[in-house]
Amino acid sequence: MTPVFGEETAPTGEAGMAAAGLSLHETPPVTTSGLGPAVAGPAPGAGGAGEALPEHRGGLRVPGWSGLLREYGVYIFLVALVVYDVVATQGFTSVAAFRSLAVEAAPLVLVAVGQALTIGTRGIDLSVGSNMALASAVLPLFFGFSISQPTERHSAVLAIAGALAVTTAAGIVSGAVVAFLGVQPLIVTLGMQLALRGLAESLTSGNQIQMQDGTLQQLATGKILGVPNMALVALLVALLFGAVLRFTTFGRRVVAIGGNPRASYISGVPVRSTLLAVYALGGLLAGVAGVLASAYLGASDPGDIGQLYELLAIAAVVLGGTPLSGGRVTVLGTVAGALVLQLLSNTFVSHNLQPTTATMVEAVIIVAAVYFQKRRGN
Repeated sequence: MTPVFGEETAPTGEAGMAAAGLSLHETPPVTTSGLGPAVAGPAPGAGGAGEALPEHRGGLRVPGWSGLLREYGVYIFLVALVVYDVVATQGFTSVAAFRSLAVEAAPLVLVAVGQALTIGTRGIDLSVGSNMALASAVLPLFFGFSISQPTERHSAVLAIAGALAVTTAAGIVSGAVVAFLGVQPLIVTLGMQLALRGLAESLTSGNQIQMQDGTLQQLATGKILGVPNMALVALLVALLFGAVLRFTTFGRRVVAIGGNPRASYISGVPVRSTLLAVYALGGLLAGVAGVLASAYLGASDPGDIGQLYELLAIAAVVLGGTPLSGGRVTVLGTVAGALVLQLLSNTFVSHNLQPTTATMVEAVIIVAAVYFQKRRGN
């Protein structure tokens, strides 16, 4: 098989599959493309039932317009939305506007990357928004305390570490129930969503707690070479997980499990421990998003932080090209999907569109994205 330009195909044959920890006769090869899609399943371009194969011109695969829309729709839509805002939205081309967009999108990017991993294994995590709220609620519990002196810097570091530890533990609980007890991820994470939101609000007695801390303020408003710190955190996380999916055995196992869980288990892939790690990472990234959102707000507000983020994250993942059926993960597409949703929200606000109308428009976009995924045959 000749790989498509821009993609790298994992080694095939017994030696290649053994290197990935898979069996030659039970799990299809895995295809990766950097921050783009990591795929378990039929060879790219093989076509599914009812799907026309791309044209070939001069030995090159040339997809039709429908193929281009299915493959690159999120990027086309993002560019079109930017062009529209440049023309029709006052002040959009200012540096401040782009910085604001990057900062506001950062928490969603983090949560969406974690959600992409979960969906890639045929799972789903509805608790990520509540995990953000839990991180926000835990932060003020640690302020004023440290191992030595209660200095502001030590307190902030301890508070952030404590918040991330708690949200990672929550992810581990979800992963353990899914992996070892065999309960459906939808049911497990729905229960965790309610439990974690209730716990978060009880920790703060339902109140907003102001956090005047220099470290958190620097995290929210600081810049490195003109790039906001929050945006840099999201960018580094996206690059890291794109590399993990492409270059590590763990990344290949994630897409292999989503492609065929039973075959992966039979061929020796540690399915349970991989699922446990995926949900733990989802909890960790939700915690990071909660810390950033709290720093940006300057307060702990578990009643508001993370609301509807689980649905927005799923929407970003689907828009980016990761199918709900699993077996394929695209980090770059997920980031683009998150940017589309945030930019769309900002555009609605700039043009004084009613929130109810904005929600309906977003719903239509999500349904259209799912439809094109179905046409693609994933």
